[in-house]
Amino acid sequence: MGLLNRQQILDSDDRRTERVAVPEWGGEVLIRGLSGTDRDEFEASLQVKNGKKRDVNLRNVRAKLVVLCLVDETGKPLFSIEDIQRLGNKSAAALGRCFDRAKQLSGLGDEDIDELAKNSATDQSDVSISA
Repeated sequence: MGLLNRQQILDSDDRRTERVAVPEWGGEVLIRGLSGTDRDEFEASLQVKNGKKRDVNLRNVRAKLVVLCLVDETGKPLFSIEDIQRLGNKSAAALGRCFDRAKQLSGLGDEDIDELAKNSATDQSDVSISA
């Protein structure tokens, strides 16, 4: 394995996509790992301003991640941010299975959410992503 150049890095297809069986929904879904930008958006969506500090809001955390990771056969997202609430009302078992796989494919662990909570007391720049 040699040293990569700029173009090789930019041209690499490095986001894994996997099929996941969801019997509660009657079939399978495609889950793709987050890009760096998607991960930043996801993490920002969990932060809410509370005066001069930030708190972590885990409301619909599973649906938020799954919305960013479910894709069709061409890689196009199946859902938009507007679908988070409706998706959050689906089976907890089905959503949890998709969430767990999305976390794994995206390199997210429970410690990442804990780190957000630990750092939430620090005032950061305004984040306007919500859902």
